[in-house]
Parts: sequence; structure tokens; C-alpha cells
Amino acid sequence: MPAKNDPGLGPDESRAPWLDAPAHRAFLIRDAHHALDFFDASPRDDGGFHTLDSAGRPLPDGLQELHTTTRLVHSYALAGIAGRPDRAGIVDRGMDYLWRGHRDADHGGYAWSCDQAGIADGTKLAYGHVFVLLAASSAAMAGHPDAGRLLADISELLDRHFWDSQAGLFRDEFTRDWQPFSDYRGMNANMHGVEALLTAFEATGERDYLRRAGRILDFFVSRTARAEDWRIPEHYSADWQPDRAYAGNPMFRPAGTTPGHSFEMARLHLHHWDLAGRPGNDAPAEARALVETALADAWSDHGGLAYTLHFGGAVDNPTRFWWPVTEAIGALAALAKLEPREDDEKWYRRLWRFADTRLIDHEAGGWFPEADTGCGPATGQFSGKPDIYHALQADLFALTPGLSRHAEGLRIGQPLALTGGFSHGR
Repeated sequence: MPAKNDPGLGPDESRAPWLDAPAHRAFLIRDAHHALDFFDASPRDDGGFHTLDSAGRPLPDGLQELHTTTRLVHSYALAGIAGRPDRAGIVDRGMDYLWRGHRDADHGGYAWSCDQAGIADGTKLAYGHVFVLLAASSAAMAGHPDAGRLLADISELLDRHFWDSQAGLFRDEFTRDWQPFSDYRGMNANMHGVEALLTAFEATGERDYLRRAGRILDFFVSRTARAEDWRIPEHYSADWQPDRAYAGNPMFRPAGTTPGHSFEMARLHLHHWDLAGRPGNDAPAEARALVETALADAWSDHGGLAYTLHFGGAVDNPTRFWWPVTEAIGALAALAKLEPREDDEKWYRRLWRFADTRLIDHEAGGWFPEADTGCGPATGQFSGKPDIYHALQADLFALTPGLSRHAEGLRIGQPLALTGGFSHGR
């Protein structure tokens, strides 16, 4: 039998694909439960959520950012669908805080951050608003009674303020009272927009969500990535041309390209293709090109994946965060479900082994956000453990049989209600 923290297999299963192997699936379930146990400590007594340190204690900063609230709602909604009761009431608390805290009663929309006094930063960002759509959609599939009003409100706001119907893309940022204050356009908000739109389609069946996701993917993958040797520039001008000179916040708007986003976009491209009825063979080939290019560019001699690249693929920022590893796992799992290949299996195993030895906190639960160049976690950009969202999806999406409709697969399989995995099948 594998050790408790071994992501792999016993000797009798060494040839089996990990997605189908009971030992690996049991590992994924344990990791998901352990992370959920850790983040159960997130709720604040006065509403909203704490950011937690590495041991699960609240950090002193009481600022609540929109993407944190929404990602917790989405993650715990998925966990509930998968069979784990929400013991901490995180979905209820998060849905209430989105409506009573982040929602701007004066100007509409959702404020980027709040504190105990109310709205702290009222900036209206597409990045935050698409996560509201994701949270509302996942809460709807989990049967939350407030999901309908949130879904209706955020869909109307995205349509009225952020959606550029001519370009088929989301604009990025406005002041609290909806005045444009820059001509910045970004890939990241649009990528997470695809994620939210696909989830909204699954929750409602409304095909406009699916069409809009397809337009975004066509721009960033089929056109831009193809023209950029299968790398995706992060930043764009008002007329949606790559802005190669842009150098904003080095963490949240870094220069160049971000291989972790290539993995995310590849998985979402396959997700959309599957929902759309699998038209043609372009999407699988394009997704594979994104994944193989990002792995070749970003994999470190020390293991893990570099954070950012120069436009030609050379490493810019070599820091090895947790989330690119989780997204590479998700993309390779999707490729393996579609067409199992030996090289994909090797990469999938390599990534999980790195995560197991360098990123997963087997004592407290959750994942450390950064690996150092030795044998332990690094303490650099992030304080504590910033979120559950990326790692939980790496666990749960691998446990579902399809490229899309993960919530449906989790509802049928109920993996978090079981002590072991359920049959993957093809």
C-alpha cells in the first residue's frame, strides 16, 4: 500500500493510469478533505472570511477581497455537490457577504474589497465580477436559495458594463461609479470569464454564456496563441493588440506570458469544446500545443514551474508557485481523459509527485503557496495559505469522468462521501 501522503500506486498497479487507479483516487479524496478541514476555519464572527496563516490561524489583516469570497463559495459548493457537508457554513456565509458586503448598494456592482467598516476599495474589476458569476453558478448547482438573484444581478452587470460585444471580450476596470479609468485590457479576467461562463451555461442551459466563452477562446487561443508560438500574452491595448511593453504589478499583472495560464486556458478550451458538441479536431490540437509548450518552457531543474516567461519562452520569473502546478495537473488530466498518451501520464505523475513532496501540507492541510529551491516551502510573496480553489479543483476535476459538467460528475459519483474513489470509466 502507498504511504498516506503518496500520490501514486502500490506495485500491483504501477502500469495503470493514475486517473483510474484506486490508490491515486483515494489520495485525491484525502487531499481534498484535508484542505477543506483546514479552510473550515475561514469564517469570521462578524461575517466574511479570514485569510489563514500556514497553521490555520487568522492573519491580522481584516481586508476581504472579492476573489477570496467568491472562490470559497465556489469551492465549498463543489465540495457539497461531491458529498461533503458544509460544516462551517461557508457557502451560506459567502453568499450573504457577497450580497450585503461586496455588493455596492449605491452604484451597483461588487466592490473589490471590504473591511469591518464597509467597502474599502470600490473599484469595479472584471476579474472580480466574473468570479461572482462563477460563485453564483456553482451555488445554483448546489441548490442555494440565493443563487438566482445573484446570478441574475451579475449577468446583467457583466453584459452592461464589461462585455465588449464587438470584440467578443471583457473590458477590465472601472471606478466605483463606473467611469473607465484606463484602456487596459487583460487576458486573465477573460480566461476566468470563460470559466465562469461555462459554469453558468451548465447551471442554466442558456446558450449565450456558451457562445461568449467560445468567442473569448477563439481570440486568445485559436488566433493569438497560434500567432505567438502557443504562448499567450497577458496584456493588451484598448484595440486588443498585445502590449509587449506593459509591466504592471509584478505579481498580479506581470510582464510577458504566464505558463500557468496556458494550462488553464487549455483545460477550458477542451471544456468548451465538449459542451459545444465536440465540433472538429482543432480544440484538442490547440489545447495540446498550449500544454506542451508551457511544460517545455517552464519546468524547472528543481521541479515545479516558472511563474513568468519572456515572449520568446525564456524564463523571466523562476519563482515556483502552487497554482501553475495545479493547473498543469488539470490540463493533463483533461488530455488523458480524451486520449491517453504515455508522455501525458509521465507528466501527470511528475507534477503530483512534486506537489506531494514540496507543496502539499500533510500535517495541517492545504497547499503551501511557494516552493523554495531546497526541500521545503518558501515564504516570499504570500502570507499563509491564500486559497483552496486551485488545489481543490485539481483534486476534484480529476475524479470526474468528463471534460465538462464536473459538478454533474461529482453529484453522481459523490467521491467526498466515500472512503475511496469511484470508477473513472471512459
